[in-house]
Amino acid sequence: MTATPLPGTTRPASGSAIRSTARAAILRTYLRVELRRTLRDRRTLVFSLALPPAVFLGVGASADDGTSQVGPETNLMASLLVSIALYGALLTATSGGASVAVERAQGWTRQLRLTPLEPWAYVLVKVLASMAIGAVSVLLTFVVGAFGGAQLPASAWVLCALIAWSGSLVFAAFGLFLGYLLPTESVVKVLGPVLTVLSFAGGLFLPFSDGTVFGDVSRVMPTYGLAELARAPLGGASFEAVAVINVVAWAVIFFAGAVWRFRKDTARV
Repeated sequence: MTATPLPGTTRPASGSAIRSTARAAILRTYLRVELRRTLRDRRTLVFSLALPPAVFLGVGASADDGTSQVGPETNLMASLLVSIALYGALLTATSGGASVAVERAQGWTRQLRLTPLEPWAYVLVKVLASMAIGAVSVLLTFVVGAFGGAQLPASAWVLCALIAWSGSLVFAAFGLFLGYLLPTESVVKVLGPVLTVLSFAGGLFLPFSDGTVFGDVSRVMPTYGLAELARAPLGGASFEAVAVINVVAWAVIFFAGAVWRFRKDTARV
C-alpha cells in the first residue's frame, strides 16, 4: 500500500532532483566567479580587446587596394576585417588555457574535484567565460571595421560576426587542453606562437589555392574550417562540407582532450 500525499501538500523532491538542483546552482555560481575573475585581469582584457582593432587599422591603412571590390557588395577590407576578427576571437578564447595552468599550480583544480562539479562542467564554465570576452572582441572589431572602410551586405555583418564568435568555441577548448598539457611556465609562451602558425597554415589570413601541397595541408588545420565558414557570407560565397567536418572534428578532439587532462590532473583527489 502506497502513501498518498494529503491535499495541499507536495511530494518531497527525490534525491536525484536535489543533486541536480545543487549542481546547477554550483555551475551558475562558478560561472559568475569565473567571469568576475576574467574581468579583473586587465592586461588580458586590454590585449584581447585592443589588439584586433589595432591590427585592422594598421593593416588596412597600409593596403593600397583595400577598397577594391571582391564581390557585388564586398570589398577587400571586409575580407580582412573578418579574418582579423576571427583571429581576435581565437586569441581571446585560447587565453583560458593560461588561467588553467595557474590554477593547476595553485591546486585549485584539485579542490574543485571535492565539489559536485563534474569535469565537463568545469571545462564548460571556462569555455563560456572565454567566449563572453570573445564576443566583446568581435563586436568591437566589427564596429571599428564599419568606420574603417569595410563594405559588406547587411546580412553578412551579422552572419560573419556570429560565425567568428561561435567558432571560437573550438579554440576555447584548445586553450584548456594546452593549459592542462603544458607546464605553467610554458603555456603562455606557447599559445600565441602556436595559434599564429595554425592561423597561417589554415589559410586564415591568406587562403591557399586548391590542388597545391599547401592547399591540401591547410584543410586538416584546426583554423581551416573556421576561416572558410566565417568568410562564406561575404558576397554569398559557398563553402564545402569539409569545412563543417573540420570544425566539428577538432571541437570534439579539443573538448575531449581538455576533459581527459582535467580528470588525469585531479586523479589523486
